[in-house]
Amino acid sequence: MKKIERINTIMRYINNRAHFTISEIMREFNISRSTAIRDIREIEAMGMPLVAEVGRDGGYFVMRNAVLPDVHFTDNELKALFIAFMATRNQQLPYLKSRQSLAEKLLGLISENQQEDLLILNEVLLFEGTNPNNPDLLELSDLPHPMLEELIQALLSDRYLLVIIEAERGTQSFPLYLLHLYKEKSMWLIEGFHLNEEKKMIFPVDHLIHVEPFPTKKRLSKKKMLEKLNKQEEAINLVLELGPKAIAQFKKYHPLKVSISYTDPYQATAILKMFINVNNPEELTEITNWLLFLGEDIEVREVPEEVLKGLLERLNLYGPKG
Repeated sequence: MKKIERINTIMRYINNRAHFTISEIMREFNISRSTAIRDIREIEAMGMPLVAEVGRDGGYFVMRNAVLPDVHFTDNELKALFIAFMATRNQQLPYLKSRQSLAEKLLGLISENQQEDLLILNEVLLFEGTNPNNPDLLELSDLPHPMLEELIQALLSDRYLLVIIEAERGTQSFPLYLLHLYKEKSMWLIEGFHLNEEKKMIFPVDHLIHVEPFPTKKRLSKKKMLEKLNKQEEAINLVLELGPKAIAQFKKYHPLKVSISYTDPYQATAILKMFINVNNPEELTEITNWLLFLGEDIEVREVPEEVLKGLLERLNLYGPKG
């Protein structure tokens, strides 16, 4: 990193902190103590108001309302931003309508040569889900469910929510503590703790009709809610040992919350541990299909009977007849 670029980055680093030390700067930017001290002195000379704290563990305080210099992007930073934009096309992301204004502002900040580079990238690079006949960065043909942005706005204020969803027997209304909002297989999902039934649940954002903060007086304290969550930790009931081919398949696709632990330095073998809800037919079918997708390079250490039965049925279905 060049000196000017490093100093600008350090300025932004320390401006976002109430307090910092020379040792922190050394570790964060991998520079010597003398270099860190010189950089801090140059930053002070540029007008950033720093207050030194005396003592063995002393450091610096940053006076608020400091004015930072204008933001300047390097060529590689611009390409990284632009490619990130391109890679998220047709992904049903929230705030997609802001993409156009963001792109226009970004293009307005850069030189004509930099703009030319980005136009070439836009023409040449195609990502999964991109229509090659219309690779327009500003295309808004794949908007997410309209409730997604409303949900995000609500959870930024409070994760205790009153939600109304569409179910098989009509609409349902219940209080929910939102744990995660995530996307899997092109679908946005909500994972939360049902405060009335005191259990975890997952449902699509597409089923959401309305969301609002849950009244404070009627809800569990966060401490009690987390205690109940800890009591409901799911027990591991599927354990597999994966060989190289199965690991390669795993990297191609795996359920969002599933991970593996490598068992050798070369990452040629791994252990997979997870919980399968055998009372959920959809999850059971999905996991059965996924295990078949992993292939033969697996060794089963523990598996629910329901999963084993499903695997055998599928294998007999595809096996030789007669």
